[in-house]
Amino acid sequence: MKSYIYLFISLFIFTSCTLENSIELETEADIIQYISDNNLNATKSSTGLYYVINNEGTGTRPTSSSNVTVAYKGYFLDGEVFDQSDSDGISFGLNQVIKGWTEGITYFKEGGEGILLVPYNLGYGPNNYRTIPGGSVLVFDIKLISVN
Repeated sequence: MKSYIYLFISLFIFTSCTLENSIELETEADIIQYISDNNLNATKSSTGLYYVINNEGTGTRPTSSSNVTVAYKGYFLDGEVFDQSDSDGISFGLNQVIKGWTEGITYFKEGGEGILLVPYNLGYGPNNYRTIPGGSVLVFDIKLISVN
């Protein structure tokens, strides 16, 4: 009986790892396809975040622990919007948001604008989160209004 339990646990762990790895591979391919389809000039960071700088900005550059005000629109690769701020933006600490924002916002200076393409491992992970399906690539149009 014990051997069946160990077998079940081993298969569960193997299947979970395989599922997560296949999501990651699909995510990378989907991001590359999106970049191609939308003719974007994106840069890939060492973490797998893709970003587009349309306007770097001229003000202060935030650090990963800065408090910032950002106007944004968040959507999936199919264009469906899942969240957005008004033009005044919202304020938050960069150490209190998804990893893709903590890293990505630091590529801009105040007044900067661009796009963040956030793979699931830098977003909400492989599990569903509110209205965001697990494993989702998230796209954000962002404008860094200020470093507070």
